[in-house]
Amino acid sequence: MKFVDEAIIKVQAGDGGNGCISFRREKFIPFGGPDGGDGGSGGSVWLVADEGLNTLIDFRHQRMFKAQRGQNGMGSQMYGKGGEDTFIRVPVGTVVTNVDTDETIGDLTQHGQRLLVAQGGKGGLGNIHFKSSVNRAPRKSTPGTPGDVRELKLELKLLADVGLLGFPNAGKSTFIRAVSAATPRVADYPFTTLHPNLGVVSLGTDQSFVIADIPGLIEGAADGAGLGIQFLRHVSRTRLLLHVVDIAPIDGSDPVEQVHAIEQELEKFNPELLERPRWLVMNKADVLPEDERQAVAEDVVKRLGWEGPWFLVSAIARENTMPVCQQIWRFLEAEHMAREERDDMLPGDVRLRGEGAAE
Repeated sequence: MKFVDEAIIKVQAGDGGNGCISFRREKFIPFGGPDGGDGGSGGSVWLVADEGLNTLIDFRHQRMFKAQRGQNGMGSQMYGKGGEDTFIRVPVGTVVTNVDTDETIGDLTQHGQRLLVAQGGKGGLGNIHFKSSVNRAPRKSTPGTPGDVRELKLELKLLADVGLLGFPNAGKSTFIRAVSAATPRVADYPFTTLHPNLGVVSLGTDQSFVIADIPGLIEGAADGAGLGIQFLRHVSRTRLLLHVVDIAPIDGSDPVEQVHAIEQELEKFNPELLERPRWLVMNKADVLPEDERQAVAEDVVKRLGWEGPWFLVSAIARENTMPVCQQIWRFLEAEHMAREERDDMLPGDVRLRGEGAAE
């Protein structure tokens, strides 16, 4: 299935039904008085996060969604029936933006979470509401109000704990194959990864995390070159970035220059990504003689001035890949515990506001 991570749709809530002008008609009751009922409210349009979906491809075929209109009011004080709401299923991780105002309406990050994107119109008032001591036979009612109409941009940001960065052919897809059950395409030429891939790394009972592989970045990506820049949004939610670099590129290029080039593209796209915890993974160690590998890796680290964790691996041979995953698990667990401690220190009402904001 083709991966689609953006879509434009139009939503239209139902209009409210009109109020009714009616008078009571019964035998032997010459002055029955007004009995026109109110119109029903129009249906609203909701987005619902569904973990069973992982792409927005369905919106390539259907882009218009309407909710039901409210029924008009009737005589005998009968109110019109309200219109039924329309529910649109979207993948977990969908960000919703109003195209006209460029305002972010909401972010659906949990299964079953609902977001109101178009409010239905209110039903009009029947003439029963306009009866008074000086106007006992009002011939007045109000129409229903129109429902909201919006054009929305849906943007899918994958929910992953760890994101992989690197040049094409750095071995990111091979790495995710080595540590998870994901099977992205692997070949000996650049840009074999054309869409993001997710893999679940399992280290034991209740010890797992999600890792995301995106298409490789090249210099000038922020200006439109290559494929990867349009998918960088998928690593914007990650808690840790793994910067994968080919330690011995076949074209003779310098790994240090490749790392700096990726850092420049990250800064152009979103400077906050450079502040995210980032580890260096030097891949393809198997192409170097065993007695030279460590020295080459240490030289790269020294010239980079790298102060964070770094690893020397061979993803295709699955050498040292599991120790990397174990370190990642310990990092994620420590971060999770630190976040819980911070939450425990907050007043209860602050935590409640934070939880409610996601609903």
